[in-house]
Amino acid sequence: MPRVSYRTSRLLWQYGLLSLCLLLLAMFLLMPIALTVRGGFVETNDAGETSYTLRHFALVLADPLFREGLFNTFMIAVWTTLLSIVISLPLAVFSARYKLPGKRIWNSLVLIPLILPPFVGAIGMRAVMGREGMLNTLLGTDFDVLGEGRVIGVIIVEALHLYPIIYLNAVAALANLDPALDEAAENLGAGPWKRFFRITLPLIRPGLFAGSTIVFIWSFTELGTPLMFEYTRVTPVQIFLGLKEIEASAEPYALTAILLAAAVAIYIVGKVVFGRRGHAMYSKASRSAGEKDLPLWGKLLGTLLFAGVTLAAVLPHIGVVLTSITQPGQWYGTLLPTHFTTDHFETALSDPVAAGSIRNSLILSVAAMLFNIVAGVVVAYLVVRTKVRGRNLLDALCMLPLAVPGLVMAFGYFAMTLTGPLPWLAQRLEESGLSGAARYLQVVGTDPNPFLILAIAYSVRRLPYIVRSASAGLEQTSEELEEAAVNLGATRMKAIRKVVLPLVLANVIAGGLLVFSFSMLEVSDSLILAQQTKHYPITKAIFEFWNRLGDGAYVASAMGVWGMGLLAVTLVGASVLMGKKLGSIFRA
Repeated sequence: MPRVSYRTSRLLWQYGLLSLCLLLLAMFLLMPIALTVRGGFVETNDAGETSYTLRHFALVLADPLFREGLFNTFMIAVWTTLLSIVISLPLAVFSARYKLPGKRIWNSLVLIPLILPPFVGAIGMRAVMGREGMLNTLLGTDFDVLGEGRVIGVIIVEALHLYPIIYLNAVAALANLDPALDEAAENLGAGPWKRFFRITLPLIRPGLFAGSTIVFIWSFTELGTPLMFEYTRVTPVQIFLGLKEIEASAEPYALTAILLAAAVAIYIVGKVVFGRRGHAMYSKASRSAGEKDLPLWGKLLGTLLFAGVTLAAVLPHIGVVLTSITQPGQWYGTLLPTHFTTDHFETALSDPVAAGSIRNSLILSVAAMLFNIVAGVVVAYLVVRTKVRGRNLLDALCMLPLAVPGLVMAFGYFAMTLTGPLPWLAQRLEESGLSGAARYLQVVGTDPNPFLILAIAYSVRRLPYIVRSASAGLEQTSEELEEAAVNLGATRMKAIRKVVLPLVLANVIAGGLLVFSFSMLEVSDSLILAQQTKHYPITKAIFEFWNRLGDGAYVASAMGVWGMGLLAVTLVGASVLMGKKLGSIFRA
């Protein structure tokens, strides 16, 4: 029997890993999306016969409430994205182009919003901007984010949470510009504003589009914030409420498919119009070399801008923290609470639902992080270090969760437990006497356990972060080091384990921290897939506590503060490990 050559053996391993990765992505990324879309077209008659129809889509589009929901959702996304750009772009220009006192500190402070999802920030913003809240008391106004200003409240909360994504991408894009272009235009007599709009802005357009795409899709499908503001006339909330009748009606499927189609169409249009390939650079100066001194008034303006945005960004955090230490009913029509207590933090750790949700989220997030570390390193190695055919498809599929709305993915996983191979497999397991295993494939039923589905959903949703992070590390690590180890007698696996992995460890840890932290406060998957109290992750428990009378809102705020602390630690760790490259993981 002829001996298989080393090169052939290596190719077999590479194509085997590629096939396994593509198979898993097909099952747990493409299938949920396909089942959601298919559900909108399928109709089953009384005899159990299946046919395809457009009737469900027609019913959805004919309903004025659904049409209004789509319009409101689109407008919230547009205004959130525009407000995020207005906030982040001036900050990015000051950060990348000019020297400011304490700039390193400001660069860290503007990332604070990332440690609090808008779902939780809405609690604080209600306390700060409600009719009897802090700002109205301070300013003597009567603006109410729970009444006529409800939509404005949703937009403000989402923009104040999401602008750092655009800021990170804009800073990275500005830092890579060749300063000679700006200097040449200045020598030709172009003023600063003309240089910015005619040279700088076109050159950083791909970076702005990358960040703006994530912000738009995120806000377009955001479920938690409208729920907390009790604003039901948006498509994500209508889909969430429609889950109660999903087994009897296909309209939730059709509405989700329309949401997905709208998000994809908007992304493609934006890619064609705004995301065209940027101009090539002949050289790239270092960021520090391009920084300029500012006159006193310029330094003061830049400092005030950073301080103002930071203050606005921490208002939801302040509201959450103050609510968490307020005795029930003791913060109404006053600038600050009148009576304080720490009982809500004790409840958040001792209440069975609250404590159980924290434990559930820790288990699910650790599972997602460990799986993604292994999967992310494998994918990054196949994409960066091999020449196998199909690696570009693998890379694109791994980035797809950034472009596909999280709500669509969550709805797709819910649909997977009702139709497709999972119900068939669960039935076979029950018939074989393995009902205990079958319950892990169910979300609804007599005794379901959605932990496996939740762990898969968390993993797939956050896979892009670890893939991008590991890929960045591999791209900056010379392949010659790995080849040298192989030439000295090490096997390929030993060379990867002993040489490559230690060199990219910081990137892998940073990506893992982000997977863990964002999984801890995942909203859409948690709200939709966890149906029983004992299975609640922390965000579902926060939502349920918020709806509880008495101390519910205060306990929910205390749980939000615990989550803020956890995210703060992990985000700082990831930022230290990745530095300026942190923004690259937020690109679709």
